Amino acid sequence: MLSFDTVIFDLDGTLLNTLSDLTDAVNHTLTAHGFPLRTKEEIRRFLGNGSRHLITSALPLGTDENVVERVHSDYLVWYHSHAAIKTAPYEGICPLLDELKRLGISVAVVSNKGDRQVKLLTKTYFPQIGLAVGEREGIRRKPHPDSIFEAMKILGATPESTLFVGDSEVDLQTARNAGVRAVAVGWGFRDKEELTVYSPALFLDHPLDLLQ
Repeated sequence: MLSFDTVIFDLDGTLLNTLSDLTDAVNHTLTAHGFPLRTKEEIRRFLGNGSRHLITSALPLGTDENVVERVHSDYLVWYHSHAAIKTAPYEGICPLLDELKRLGISVAVVSNKGDRQVKLLTKTYFPQIGLAVGEREGIRRKPHPDSIFEAMKILGATPESTLFVGDSEVDLQTARNAGVRAVAVGWGFRDKEELTVYSPALFLDHPLDLLQ
C-alpha cells in the first residue's frame, strides 16, 4: 500500500471530461478559418501537450506558422468563454475529493492549460481544491516538472509523500521528472495499454479505487 499525504491531479481526462467542449472549440475555430473539421477521436489523440500543440495538430500539415498563431489565438478566446458547456467531472471524482479532504490529504491540480483557464475550471467544478497551477511565465508545461514543483512548494509537500494522478503518457513522464509516484487512470484520453508501459505505481479503473 502506498503512503501519501498529498495528491496532485491532472485536469483534462483525469478530473474533468472536457473532450466535447474542446472538440467544439477546435472545430468552431477551424470553420471560422476555412479549415476541415476534426473528429472527437482525433481531438482526443491531440490532447496532452497544451493548446498550441492541439491546434497545430488539428490544422493541415505544413500550415504557415503565422496562420497557426492566429488560429491558436482565436481558439483561446472562444474556448475561454465556452469551456464549461458540456464539460463535467468524471463519475466518482467529487466523492473522491470530498473523502481526501475529510482525511486531511492535501490536493492540487496541475495542467497544461493556461493558468487562468485552469484556475477558472477548478474553481467552477471543484471548490474543495484550493490550488490550481497551469502554464504561465516561469511554469513550463508538462512533461517539465515545474507545475508539480510549484504545487508541492505551496503545499509544503515532499516527493516521497506525493502522488501525481493523470491520464496520459505526458503525465507519467512528468511524475518521473518530478520524482513523485505516478498513478494512471483508465477513464481518460488514453488506453490502458498505452499507459502501463510507463510502469505507474498504481493504475485506477475508478476514482474511488485510490482510497483502497
